[in-house]
Amino acid sequence: MDVSVIIINYNTFDLTCKCIRSVLSRTTGCSFEIIVVDNASTEKDPADFVKLFPDIKLIEKKVNTGFAKGNNCGLEKANGEYVLLLNSDTELINNAIFICLQSIRKNSRIAAVGCRLTFPDGVVQHNCQRFPSVGYKFFELLRLQKILPSKWRGKVLLGYFFDHNAAIFPDWIWGTFFMFKRNLLKLLPGNKLADDFFMYVEDMQWCMDFRKRGYRIAFEPRAQVIHHMGQSNGNRLPLLEQHSDLFMKRYYSPWRILLIKKLDRWLL
Repeated sequence: MDVSVIIINYNTFDLTCKCIRSVLSRTTGCSFEIIVVDNASTEKDPADFVKLFPDIKLIEKKVNTGFAKGNNCGLEKANGEYVLLLNSDTELINNAIFICLQSIRKNSRIAAVGCRLTFPDGVVQHNCQRFPSVGYKFFELLRLQKILPSKWRGKVLLGYFFDHNAAIFPDWIWGTFFMFKRNLLKLLPGNKLADDFFMYVEDMQWCMDFRKRGYRIAFEPRAQVIHHMGQSNGNRLPLLEQHSDLFMKRYYSPWRILLIKKLDRWLL
């Protein structure tokens, strides 16, 4: 099996069905399996997924343990050499899975690869990111990006400065479409992805864990996916802020955290 596609469903039955259909209709050139982990949904009987898609694997959880733990649950049933964590609110535009599979296979130092994400209207989503950094914050605060050509400005700062039209190695990518080598799990604590965050910032943590072990994170713009962002979850800001703080405390010294937060306030 080349790729195990893991999709977490929590009360997004229609969106998840669209996602599954796009995987089935767009993916060629590789073998794959689809694992749907239902996080104790109340909207609809999860068994209905199997009625519509008899070949999928369905895992029904009795308790909603969050996005990261749900994916680790799916990983226990995965047989693929590679794993794709795919949000339920996505739809593949092209053969994105095979394109990313080719990309990650070309370079043994790539741990994970992401794709180009857009809103339904085609507007790009900025899923290539830098880790919080004093240097990058100063760079932006002093408006040094204004003296750089737009091409280099995007490659240096990423985020909304980057047009997401070129292949690049960012610090981290969103977990919306997150393909990685399954055998790398043996390098991580507990032989699994970090799952102490219920939702949000877990993707930043995963990328940090891989990078600390000498691997790179890749972005493949040829692989294209629509992301109906916000339709698979509610108000994200409180959890996002809380987990961002926890991430910083885990990987940064107190003085760096203080300085980065001050620079953030000045930038605002």
